[in-house]
Amino acid sequence: MFTLYIGNKNYSSWSLRPWLAMRHFDIPFRESRVALYQADSASKLRAVSPSGKVPVLRDGELVVWDSLAIGEYLAERYPEFGLWPGNARQRALARAVSAEMHSGFTALRSQMPMNLRASLPGCGHTPEVLADIARITEIWASLRAQHAAHGDFLFGPFCYADAMFAPVVTRLATYGVALDGAAAEYAAAVLALPAMVEWREAALAEGEIIAAAEPYARPA
Repeated sequence: MFTLYIGNKNYSSWSLRPWLAMRHFDIPFRESRVALYQADSASKLRAVSPSGKVPVLRDGELVVWDSLAIGEYLAERYPEFGLWPGNARQRALARAVSAEMHSGFTALRSQMPMNLRASLPGCGHTPEVLADIARITEIWASLRAQHAAHGDFLFGPFCYADAMFAPVVTRLATYGVALDGAAAEYAAAVLALPAMVEWREAALAEGEIIAAAEPYARPA
């Protein structure tokens, strides 16, 4: 069985991505959670991750330590699940938007860190963040316009590209970003996924507070 090492469910956006895909497609795995930003976090992470970061997927002696690489590996192991679209052109687009999510949108990441327990409408709405959000919703609207007849997600059925954007969906909810049309419908579909509901419930039950991920918290 796979072991998937993840961080705090309230904060770890990278961990959510492969976890959501594996749970959605019912790929068996053992979850091992490493609480981040604790005194022993670095040593625990180094014991399981070459990069010292999560997520990490272990399959026997193989260790894969990047969320996008994990998605590619799972797609090769389970071609029947359609983690990437079956059509070559759609698959290329799915990988392109996933890579853009993987490497871009730095303003959004820094100003709107993932925090499922919080409600912070209006916080982080800088011009740079709003530009990132405009590009993201442009991607969503364009792909939904092409594939709406085949399902509720970016390429119709849920695929790994949707897992890559799932943390953004939670961020937009946390920080009160108004959505409409196809973008609002898409965000609602992601949040309604049973696996996403399960992750959120576990996040709400966590007790750790990571100050670095709480830039808008009031001083105690």
